Amino acid sequence: MLASCAMLLIIVGVGVLALTKGSPSGFRPDMATVALGEKLFRDPRLSGDGRTSCASCHVPERSFSDGKPVALGLKGRKGTRNTPSLTASIASSRTSFFWDGRRTRLEDAVMDPFSNPVEMGLPDRSTIATRVSSLPDYAVWLTPSSSTSPNAIDQQVADGLAAYLRAIPTNPTRFERFVRGDANAIDEREKLGMSLFSGKAQCATCHELGGARLTDDAFHRSGVTMEDIAMRLPELTRGILERSLSGSALGDRVATHHDEAQLGHFSVSHKANDVETFATPSLREVRLTAPYMHDGSVVTLDDAVDREVYYRGLDTGYPIGLTAQERSDLRAFLETL
Repeated sequence: MLASCAMLLIIVGVGVLALTKGSPSGFRPDMATVALGEKLFRDPRLSGDGRTSCASCHVPERSFSDGKPVALGLKGRKGTRNTPSLTASIASSRTSFFWDGRRTRLEDAVMDPFSNPVEMGLPDRSTIATRVSSLPDYAVWLTPSSSTSPNAIDQQVADGLAAYLRAIPTNPTRFERFVRGDANAIDEREKLGMSLFSGKAQCATCHELGGARLTDDAFHRSGVTMEDIAMRLPELTRGILERSLSGSALGDRVATHHDEAQLGHFSVSHKANDVETFATPSLREVRLTAPYMHDGSVVTLDDAVDREVYYRGLDTGYPIGLTAQERSDLRAFLETL
């Protein structure tokens, strides 16, 4: 086993060391498992068209998002949701994944795209184990106990991908350096923006500054798409309740039915208050992750600020009026995240 691990580290080399250097606190990855996860993440052979991988949508240079309104999967098929950033979005304490929160474990969430018809397009989840075991270059990665067991291979794939995501490096942002004591990491204008973020603009109500991920991990209404589905709401909600899908089956349905995708967390909770609510996204490296919102309909960060401030005022019943200078200061602070 030790010899196998040594071989794996030689194969991946410096990449693994770089990966784990800035991993989220509290997570100490097994380097061989992380290396396997990175290989799986970047491997297009594990898709239906042999050209699409996890990295096709989660691009490292874009904070593991893709810059498109909605994800484009195999053969250019268009999904219904914006690709979320993965940087600092994975924490051991996190209990929901995807915009609608349909998965509670990262090890389950990472497997769903493989068999999603508009993402990676494999016939079913069992095909992953078959495909991996048929590729000679994966032989060294499989433990003796898993090499002949599809379920064991499936678990290794899930564990590897989850470990890789948890080990994505998070170099300190300027805001984090400021919090850790570097008074010069952000300038006076950005400090004014931080005060607005926590105070008058009420951004911190959902995007909590106390954690590296800058989210409350809850579900909120954005007001982006209710107009599109308002007339069909009774029909759509009734269909959700009758089908009562969950997990990958729900993900497949959401990816192929645009109007139902706009119902958000309701598709999971079946509670009326959750209609058109979506997970609060992380704001870490937000300058790199445009366009914004669950459907990618908000093109620029300036537009996102205006919309969020407007709807925060509607939600509380007290309109928030920012001056042009305050808006500019708030925007400057977001650049430090």
